[in-house]
Amino acid sequence: MRSRSSALRDFTVDSRVWLLSSVALVIGAGAAGLAVFLLRAIAFATNLFYYHRFSIAMVGPAGSTWPHWVMPVIPVVGGLIVGFMAHYGSDKIRGHGIPEAIEAILLRGARVDPKVAVLKPLSAAVAIGSGGPFGAEGPIIMTGGAFGSLVAQWLKLSDAERTTLLVAGAAAGMSATFSAPIASILLAVELLLFEWRPRSLVPVAVASVLAGTLRMYWLGAGPLFPVELHGKLPLEELLLVAAPLGLLIGVAGALLSRLMYGLEDQFEHLETKLRIHWMWWPAIGAIAVGIGGIFFPRGLGVGYDNIAELLRGNATVYLIVGVIAAKSLMWAFSLSSGTSGGVLAPIMMIGAAIAEGLAQLLHLPGDTQAVWALMGMGAMLSGALGVPLTAILFSLEVTHGFEALLPLVLACIASYLATSLLMPRSILTEKLSRRGYHLSREYGVDPLETITVAEVMTRLAEKDQVAAPPENEMPETLAFTDETCRSVAEAMATNGVLRMEVVDRESGRMVGTIGAAELLAGRKRAVRRESERRIAFQSLDGHGRENEKESDLVSG
Repeated sequence: MRSRSSALRDFTVDSRVWLLSSVALVIGAGAAGLAVFLLRAIAFATNLFYYHRFSIAMVGPAGSTWPHWVMPVIPVVGGLIVGFMAHYGSDKIRGHGIPEAIEAILLRGARVDPKVAVLKPLSAAVAIGSGGPFGAEGPIIMTGGAFGSLVAQWLKLSDAERTTLLVAGAAAGMSATFSAPIASILLAVELLLFEWRPRSLVPVAVASVLAGTLRMYWLGAGPLFPVELHGKLPLEELLLVAAPLGLLIGVAGALLSRLMYGLEDQFEHLETKLRIHWMWWPAIGAIAVGIGGIFFPRGLGVGYDNIAELLRGNATVYLIVGVIAAKSLMWAFSLSSGTSGGVLAPIMMIGAAIAEGLAQLLHLPGDTQAVWALMGMGAMLSGALGVPLTAILFSLEVTHGFEALLPLVLACIASYLATSLLMPRSILTEKLSRRGYHLSREYGVDPLETITVAEVMTRLAEKDQVAAPPENEMPETLAFTDETCRSVAEAMATNGVLRMEVVDRESGRMVGTIGAAELLAGRKRAVRRESERRIAFQSLDGHGRENEKESDLVSG
């Protein structure tokens, strides 16, 4: 009781944050090592599949010397291997990683099967190395998260602490992959943590920063896709076009999501109508990858070199059209089949290609084309994933194109607005929704946190008020007038009571009671305020009268 009454502070945190932060150092180093391992494993698989040699040199499938008729076969072989690994190993390795991490947090207490930590990077290496048009970041996020979860399970930590360390591993994996520690922390906040508290934010930041530091030693320093701008940018013109471009990219992101999940529905029909087991789906989806690879070999594999070329400006028409027309279809067909691969790199590439294609149609100079590509890349991340802050910081960290900050912010926010209106869920959370789990991603202060007990309690008549016991002897089932309603609600749930007596801290007297009815009254005040806010705006478009009636029902 005393700990509860004395915890009226901005943030709730205790000394265990030091323990978690110390463990996060180990997880950050381990996740960074796993990220490097996965990148090398992808390179090894690419060399083995396309150059028939044992090497970890970073190469793409496009330079392969295999005959053309062999190219469509290689992705199918990779798809068969992934299907067998998922069927006989763990079906949790299917998909692009981030939804699976969210599902582990929400439904399994952040517990991840050890097999996933082993099979996920191996399956991703096979899928991408055999030509799968995916990024490595989704599997790395899941692998790093699995490592964090396993460490937390070994230490027998609580569910909340396991979640923190799972997310720390995921953020560290992304940080080591892209050299983007700040964006990795923000991704954790916007997508995985479901809270903004020191107890979780500090360990995640520790792991992410350490992983980003180790990356500089293991993979090299500097931005992954440097944008070199020469001369003065037409900032005013860029600001004028940023929002329309962002809206357009947001629409494109919504279409990509619908395309992928529409194809996923067709794969589901293979099982329900044709009795084709999902184990074979990755190989079937890989047929589209192989065919696309014949016409656009640069669409095979991760394609970081394609992103780098687009962000330099003056990209070839072949690359721009190939990414928009071929890469997007190859990616959607293959990922919807349930294979193992990430979404970040492909959608970054598609967004950059759309924006640069528009810039070339307008005959803009090379530097301006590069900024358009940067805005397109960030806007696609922001809209498709529903993570505007992450998209802005990520785009800056991987390019160091800080001169384009203002138009980039506008483009990302506009895209986020467009997809929020067009899509009920992001490309990541749609998968969870299809499994029957609806995830609300709106952050807000709990209305009960802003209302004190004194505002809603049922006050006793002065003659009925009696002296309370000394504060250090008070039971947990007493509340203070200056406590928040949320604190009291948590105390009721913890102690299994429906009503508590209220003590005035200054007079030391019991002055009232509070129960579920009073807490609901406090919640009702927040509902009424939200309804009144909506009425104020909706009355502008002629719907005020109907909503006033609705408000009367809410408030009455």
